[in-house]
Amino acid sequence: MNATEARNALYALVKRAEEEGRTTLICKGQKRQDRVLLAPLDVLPAARKTEVLPSHVLSAAQKDFGDLITRAAQGQPQVLLRNTTPVAVLLPADAVFATHSSDPAAATGAAPAGGAVNSPRNPDQGSVPRRLATLGDAIGAVLTSGQATGPLFGLSGLDAATGGVPSGRLTLVAAAPNVGGSLLGLSAARQTALVDGHKVLYAASGPNRADIMRRILAAETGGDYPRLKQGRLTAHEQQVAQQLVQAPLLIDDGSDLTAEAIAETAPHVQDLSLVVVDRLQASPSARLPLSGNRLPDASQVLASLARTLHIPVLAIIDSDDPALLGLLDADVLVTLAPAKDPSKVQVTVAERDFGAIGSAYLRPDLLHARFLDAGAAPAGRAGVEGSARSLGSAVEQDLAQAALPYTSGAQQGLPAFVTHMLAGLRTALANGDPEALTELGPSLAETAAAPPQLPDTAEGRRLAAALQAYGTAAFAETTGQPAAAAVQPTADSGQVPHIDEEDDGDGLVPGDEEDEPEGAVFPALRILKDAVARSKMHPIPVIRTEERDSGPWSLISEDMDGEPRWVHPDVTLTRVPHIKANGKRVRRDQLDVPDSFGQGVLCLIDRNGSYPSACSAVPLAPNKLLHTGPLDTFDKTQAGIYLIDIPEWNRTDMPHPLGRIIERPDEQGRVWVTTPHIKQLEKLVREGHLAAAPTIHDSWTGKANESLFKPFYEATRKARTELVQIGGDPYKAYKTRLSIALRLLWPKRPEQRSPFWRPDWRMSMVAEASVRHWSVAFRAVQDGHKLVALRNVDAAVFWTPPSTPPATYRIGTGFGEVKAKFIQPGEMIPEGDD
Repeated sequence: MNATEARNALYALVKRAEEEGRTTLICKGQKRQDRVLLAPLDVLPAARKTEVLPSHVLSAAQKDFGDLITRAAQGQPQVLLRNTTPVAVLLPADAVFATHSSDPAAATGAAPAGGAVNSPRNPDQGSVPRRLATLGDAIGAVLTSGQATGPLFGLSGLDAATGGVPSGRLTLVAAAPNVGGSLLGLSAARQTALVDGHKVLYAASGPNRADIMRRILAAETGGDYPRLKQGRLTAHEQQVAQQLVQAPLLIDDGSDLTAEAIAETAPHVQDLSLVVVDRLQASPSARLPLSGNRLPDASQVLASLARTLHIPVLAIIDSDDPALLGLLDADVLVTLAPAKDPSKVQVTVAERDFGAIGSAYLRPDLLHARFLDAGAAPAGRAGVEGSARSLGSAVEQDLAQAALPYTSGAQQGLPAFVTHMLAGLRTALANGDPEALTELGPSLAETAAAPPQLPDTAEGRRLAAALQAYGTAAFAETTGQPAAAAVQPTADSGQVPHIDEEDDGDGLVPGDEEDEPEGAVFPALRILKDAVARSKMHPIPVIRTEERDSGPWSLISEDMDGEPRWVHPDVTLTRVPHIKANGKRVRRDQLDVPDSFGQGVLCLIDRNGSYPSACSAVPLAPNKLLHTGPLDTFDKTQAGIYLIDIPEWNRTDMPHPLGRIIERPDEQGRVWVTTPHIKQLEKLVREGHLAAAPTIHDSWTGKANESLFKPFYEATRKARTELVQIGGDPYKAYKTRLSIALRLLWPKRPEQRSPFWRPDWRMSMVAEASVRHWSVAFRAVQDGHKLVALRNVDAAVFWTPPSTPPATYRIGTGFGEVKAKFIQPGEMIPEGDD
């Protein structure tokens, strides 16, 4: 082998010498005048003492390999080191060959104990006979090596099952999306770099370096990852971030990251202890080399890297498909799967030759980007007597237990602030902290009175019932009425008093899908159907049932509306009990502003017809959405849904432009949005309010059209102009049929019939209304007005002089115009027909 070939394959040759006892002949120069052997240490035992002979770390040896060959050929052995450990030696070839030729066993082809032999049928030109280890050699190596010291995950149950991340082997963490596979890679990196102080190479094919930093910070401080994604750090988090500056964690998040690039980089990282590859993507992507059908080859490269450098390589894949995992052929497979207990995930550890060898349970804490040991319980507070179960009322205990699937991260679907608050409740009960319970009381009561939309699952229904029970008890405590009476029908009315007025599901009932009869005050559904049918783009109003669980349709949710649920951080919000004229018990907002706001009153803004007004120009795709994948830039001729990073928004006088969308990011901190929000972000970049347009990681789009619903908008505007003057039942019927028509764009219940099933149309329309609502409020703030609260698609509260609404709003009864009302701070804010 010539010197250039040996230089390129140095790590492999050293590994072969170390593990197989093989010696390689290397020649340098045109006449091969310099001949050396890269040999195992057994050939020259003195090489084990680095102070005796010249020694070189492998990365440095590779750079100066030509000079080392010259010195070794001249009779100066050169010891090669992995970190500080001798692993091989360069020797003059002639002297070593003379030694071997004097061995009678070598001449006969026999192998002495601990010696070497070449197979006559498969001679290895350029190397001396392979060294064969006796059983005694192997036993001695095991007995003297001590306990394995590979990197750990920092999770005792998992470390006990795996023995840590084994050196020289490829360990594959397999988990379906949203289960948390990437967090195990991050856990091992945190333990190795931050706790043990060893160097880690983090090859990030999915997240970028900012994502990794925020996840580490969330895990180390317990800070909320969604908040950190917005760039809002507490003083403590900033302090911890400064402390982590010198951590030995190297991140490669460059574009076109390949397994070959990782294998080329790793040898140049001195004292490398762990390589983490986050992540291998099962679905193909032209933008990601580590994806699709390129994964088997990438797995082989990573396995070779582990064996060549004798370091642990930990790779994450976003799939638990057995067929795919079998193709990757990892040495160790760590599979994550949801457990029967929704608060846990089960981890199964398997080796390629033996199958499953262990298992463990972990508790996902996705809010803080980490896993916890399933058996770990919060430490008790010093000075608090009694068990945790002895503290708190029965409804508090039940609420904490019902919230466990969400606070643990096993289930998704709650706003971040609600998850954080319910997690605080569990911690307060577990720690026996009555003060914390008292502080949480008002926030819990407010959430129970106006609960968020919960998933229609067993866990979601259980949490909804627990919240209702808590709200009933809190209301009874506030009003002095016994809780038992609050949940019983009143004797005179026979009705159950309501705590909340939110409709379940979409509010549709059988028969709503039928056209209005002739002579109806406002045949909204017929008008909407006619508007779609008249389009020259031949829209597809109904996606076939068999297609609805695949493609883009399963990615669309109500959370994509972008409605803000925001109150100024300096304002105090309290939910106070209120009894409506019909006897229903509800809660309403009460806002108290600080003295720093100066003199003024609360100006309540109520936008007219936000949804039908948005129909005047809502960008959507009339036909099917096609998978267009990652995009370099937003294409104005297309519309659909887009997977983006959450842009940083540092202003405290306005809510985030994406509203509540940012409360439910995926594991990589990204969110799906519709075209109106993409266009809004592009505009904010042009105007200098955002630094850069967000990266589009994935997309489903079709040819855009903004006029599909315009005939419907024009008809509703005309009808409103006439009916709002009449009022009474005709106007109520108009509003009811208008609402039904727009809800039928995406009926939630499978049994509900409808002439439409286009969730992308429905959410684009709602998002357009949210964007318009936010934009007008933003213009008012830019004009110097103080925004106190911004809610839904039609409600805003400003702090203004009496009878002086912001000039950015037009007062009137038409679409896009608003009604303004003024109240004093501390007064209840009326809603609906209060």
